[in-house]
Amino acid sequence: MRRTRALAGIGIAAAALLALTACNSGTPSNPGGGGDGGDGAGDKALFEVAKDVQLDGSPTFDAMQKRGGPVIGVKEDQPNLGYLDATTGERSGFDIEIARWIAASLGFAEDDITYKPIASANREQALVNGDIDYYVGTYSITDSRKEQIDFAGPYFVTGQGFLVRADSEMTEVKDVSDFNGMTVCSATGSTPIQNIKDNFKQIETAEYDIYSQCVEDLLSGKVDAVTTDAAILIGYAAQNPDELKVLDGLFTEERYGVGVPKGDSALQEHINTLFTDGGDTWQAIFDATLGQSGITVDQPAVDPVE
Repeated sequence: MRRTRALAGIGIAAAALLALTACNSGTPSNPGGGGDGGDGAGDKALFEVAKDVQLDGSPTFDAMQKRGGPVIGVKEDQPNLGYLDATTGERSGFDIEIARWIAASLGFAEDDITYKPIASANREQALVNGDIDYYVGTYSITDSRKEQIDFAGPYFVTGQGFLVRADSEMTEVKDVSDFNGMTVCSATGSTPIQNIKDNFKQIETAEYDIYSQCVEDLLSGKVDAVTTDAAILIGYAAQNPDELKVLDGLFTEERYGVGVPKGDSALQEHINTLFTDGGDTWQAIFDATLGQSGITVDQPAVDPVE
């Protein structure tokens, strides 16, 4: 993680992400779910479940087949990305649909999937322990994480941003150091909070397992800002457009990958091939989730398997 001044935006797509704070987010109803890959919120399925899948050399896939379905690590408190509606029990968002798409490509329908919420600080250990088969949930690709696990992707690129109260004097912040002497909150184990700790030691930090607790503290005045990836913050700001604001500009680049067990190159390559060959599906998933707010982004190229 490098220290930089606020960038005007990492490309047009990133700037568009931050322009959404006044928009209503509106997450579609399970566009890719269901036994046949979903109904596309009433239209055709976004993807279909593959038949007779073989993935030689992948112990993770073998475990999925023996179990009868994948166990997928996810987030469930991030609107538009990984969200669980406590009332309906419905999961929705861009990351959830990416997770379902991967499962479908491996031959598993929605009913075969077991979702397991994993806090940011516990993601690597969950993969190392075999508690989950893969993880999809705003998981930034970093060299330190790659010492314990492997990544497929990236499948999305965003950047570190800051969420503040709309009536705060901090709405025009242009540099992270402007928060010196203040308290910034994020999820334990996230790359944004580590960036603050490593490079901005005059900023006080508060940490929780979930971002929603940080947002509650921001609204109540217990902290001065919440920092994480801009894509996550936009969802929270859209829920409270009169009370919350995402600062203009991105302060880092974050590349979201799918976490897979270390050494399972067969699974890693399968997912990378899915992303590379499935551009139309990726775009359909994006349009049905994050794209509902009006933003446009380009699908990133995947990294070669090391």
